[in-house]
Amino acid sequence: MNRQAGKRAFAAKLGVLALGCAMAFGAAAQSWPTKPVKVVVNFPPGGAADQIARAITGPLQEALGQPVVVENKGGAGGNIGGEAVARAAPDGYTLLMSSGGMVSVNPFIYPKMSFDPIKDLDPVAAAAKVKVFLVTKPGKLPSDIKSFIAYLKANPGKLTYGTPGNGSSPHLAAEMFQSQAGVSAVHVPYRGAAPALVDLLAGQIDFSFDPGIAMQHVQSGKLNMLAVGSLTRSPLFPNVPTLDEAGLKGFDADTVFGFYAPAGTPKEIVTRLNTEINKIISTPAFRERLVSMGGDPAPMTPEQFHARAEDDAKRFGAIIRERKIVGD
Repeated sequence: MNRQAGKRAFAAKLGVLALGCAMAFGAAAQSWPTKPVKVVVNFPPGGAADQIARAITGPLQEALGQPVVVENKGGAGGNIGGEAVARAAPDGYTLLMSSGGMVSVNPFIYPKMSFDPIKDLDPVAAAAKVKVFLVTKPGKLPSDIKSFIAYLKANPGKLTYGTPGNGSSPHLAAEMFQSQAGVSAVHVPYRGAAPALVDLLAGQIDFSFDPGIAMQHVQSGKLNMLAVGSLTRSPLFPNVPTLDEAGLKGFDADTVFGFYAPAGTPKEIVTRLNTEINKIISTPAFRERLVSMGGDPAPMTPEQFHARAEDDAKRFGAIIRERKIVGD
């Protein structure tokens, strides 16, 4: 056999091998799932990502006919959990539930990330558009937003605010707020929204931009809600103004939380997950649960979810550069 014929034979063998692999992947995708599916939440228990994940995984396991187990892997602004999923096998059995910030924000604030969320993760399905709410402990501070801004201007650097960590959506909201209002306060980062809420209730910090987990404490009077960090008011608190209405024109700190899979996950599996998750988040039960947290369902295709992340990257990238925000 001459060298040219040998090359053709080798290429043919490679083609057969590739076809066999594709057929094997296709068969696996059609039979998926045959075992439990793990959803990694890249923030601690009790936060918005965790609550949204648990509201979806129950109905999802019924739809898939296999257990869907939540595992919390918080830290580094979501990067620890994100990397765990990015390094997992792309077989549909390991998913990520994350705030959109890990994809659209973290590459700006962590210059040495150990993975590329755009290249190493595939968007599966958006779940919720999450608003943030400016909340304070009653008694010490003004209870309306314009007086609160005036108080901050009169006391620069004297108040503290808590966030789930550097670069989190509540942190970016607070930085946007300080920039547009011309005020300054001291940032206290936590390892999640729930620990920040605990300290706010205890009076250890003065205010926070809450991602919806403080609603019951606002309703009970343990916290004051001064404003909504969105372009639209919350139906739960129709009398609470947006920051846009309070004079910070165009203020919009909304983020989209959703599911991702390791890059290369078969398209059939991604499509199945997207279809099932969109069905779940369109149900009255999920909508009611999400509205109680101050959020809105956000059904999207994977392509729409990716486009939203790109738009958020432009919006949040500007404030990150202006405020020189860096990761923990």
